[in-house]
Amino acid sequence: MRLTQQEIQIIKTSVHEVMGENARVWLFGSRVDDSKRGGDIDLFVEADLYEPRDRVLKTAQLWVKLQLRLGEQRIDIILAATQFEKPKLIEQVARKTGRRL
Repeated sequence: MRLTQQEIQIIKTSVHEVMGENARVWLFGSRVDDSKRGGDIDLFVEADLYEPRDRVLKTAQLWVKLQLRLGEQRIDIILAATQFEKPKLIEQVARKTGRRL
């Protein structure tokens, strides 16, 4: 995994602060593969957020907090579907290939 322990802690802390203590986060994509270089930080987050407005707002707040704490980075955040939605293919890929932080 191509994140430092400090970066992992910043991500986990930020996710919990914004999305709630029960939120879970995975790193997926190229940063999971030690043989690759570069790439953005792809995060998959499961959180108890059901209202569409809250989901959009909290995702934006998390992105801003991570930018401030990690420095300018390319960060993609995928928020898991609610229990009322069908999971998207990207969510299945993130769960299968990602590493929980």
